[in-house]
Amino acid sequence: MVSNQTMVTEFLLLGFSLGPKMQVLLFGLFSLFYAFTLLGNGAILALSCLDPRLHTPMYFFLSHLALVDIAYACNTVPRMLLNLLDPALPISFGGCMTQTFLFLTFAHTECLLLVVMSYDRYVAICQPLRYSAIMGWRICIGLVVTSWILGVSLALVHLILLLPLPFCGSQKVNHFFCEILAVLKVACTDTHINEVLVLAGAASVLVGPFSSIVVSYAHILGAILKIQSGEGRQKAFSTCSSHLCVVGLFYGTAIVMYIGPQHGDSKEQKKYLLLFHSLFNPMLNPLIYSLRNKEVKCALKRMLIKERTS
Repeated sequence: MVSNQTMVTEFLLLGFSLGPKMQVLLFGLFSLFYAFTLLGNGAILALSCLDPRLHTPMYFFLSHLALVDIAYACNTVPRMLLNLLDPALPISFGGCMTQTFLFLTFAHTECLLLVVMSYDRYVAICQPLRYSAIMGWRICIGLVVTSWILGVSLALVHLILLLPLPFCGSQKVNHFFCEILAVLKVACTDTHINEVLVLAGAASVLVGPFSSIVVSYAHILGAILKIQSGEGRQKAFSTCSSHLCVVGLFYGTAIVMYIGPQHGDSKEQKKYLLLFHSLFNPMLNPLIYSLRNKEVKCALKRMLIKERTS
């Protein structure tokens, strides 16, 4: 049987089963969302780098979150837009494996960065007098580098397990990008072990970090309630609520996708949920941080005024 297999050189992404007019409409709509994603996260990244008042650990972590969101969207959305225009356009085997690897890398890294950001808020609110000593720049850089290294390493493990699998027969991937579980369905061998490892890895990367975030915010909430000043309490709530919204959006959709039921009609529903996760989450993150954060809005105003006067 193995000798009769032909090496697969490309895959066909099935995307969404829609009519031509709806696909053109979605192409325009998703292109607009993609532009907003790049513009919003690019603005957060530029403000964090150019405004000296935002040269703090919190905005250092936020700039890396924006960088991950840009990369996250750039990895999946352009290919999805091409498929909306030409559903019969195949993706090469190497391109598919690269897309899978990058998606897992950015997803894992964002999980870990959100944990780092919750720890930063915990130290800032629960131990404000020791904040400068604990969150020094060496520690901050170390936390970010560790997040990236772990993100790449975890993705590499899945890629190493995926590459040796034989692919034959149907080359149609029932997704709008090379999502790892969808790619495993195309393999012409038993992929049960791979699927279990993907779900186990997702559980460890999602449940563990999410639990630590919940514990951190339980302590943060207790510390905020002890603040006597109404203004101080409001400021603490403002900085934490933005992060909580982002955590809820990211972890909520990811947990439902990879830890929820994997059979029946839920698979098709999870395809649309992953669309929200990979397209709308990166677009909403800069909006959440800019609309609910006075420092970001003030930095943006200063930059606009500076541009007008120069």
